[in-house]
Amino acid sequence: MALKRIARRSVPDEIYDQLVDDVLTGELAPGSSLPAERQLAEALGVSRPTVREAVQRLARAGLVEIRQGGSTTVRDPRRSGGLELLPRLILRGGRLDHSVVRSILETRASLGREVAGLAARRDGAAAGPALTAAVDALATERDPLARQRVALTFWDHLVDAADSIVYRLLFNQLRTVYEPAMAALTGVMDTEVGQPDRYRALATAVIEGDAESARARAETLLSLASAEFDNLLHRLEQTAP
Repeated sequence: MALKRIARRSVPDEIYDQLVDDVLTGELAPGSSLPAERQLAEALGVSRPTVREAVQRLARAGLVEIRQGGSTTVRDPRRSGGLELLPRLILRGGRLDHSVVRSILETRASLGREVAGLAARRDGAAAGPALTAAVDALATERDPLARQRVALTFWDHLVDAADSIVYRLLFNQLRTVYEPAMAALTGVMDTEVGQPDRYRALATAVIEGDAESARARAETLLSLASAEFDNLLHRLEQTAP
């Protein structure tokens, strides 16, 4: 583990970020032990309380297990981590991780289908004006990146209409991951957000309270980006030396 000294004192965030990266890259493998608190403090050039705070944050994130009077063991982030890790996973070294992007797009399609169905059953008519306004904006917007932002507004209203705190929190987290990658995903996402008629049909189904139609239309709409991403990966593989 190549630890870097911290330039400033009392910076548990920086230590936390460094250790998280080491866990996610496998530099700190599942089942291994963190160096002792004193060793970490010396290597990083910080105080032991600062190291202790960072390690406790790692434990709260599910990345390590602190045993009282024993060693601190690294956990498998795939089994113990949460959605808050996705922003760190989607971009590796400034490049998109294709497997993570595919997972997000697939999850988005499943989540959107259920949100649309709930919205139609619960408060679709009340959401009608906001959904219609978003679709109208989508139909007139010509900039691909701006279209993605309008589409996010549409889904934000749909999640509100679904009236589910769990879906709301999931949407918030996926949005946090997605927004920094929007520019890189413009070509993929425009196959979806560039089709306002499909959004309008989905909005109509929700407003009319047709849950089954809303679920089907949402799944078809959101699967467009997943299919385009798979096509993109196939083209890249075909052109790779």
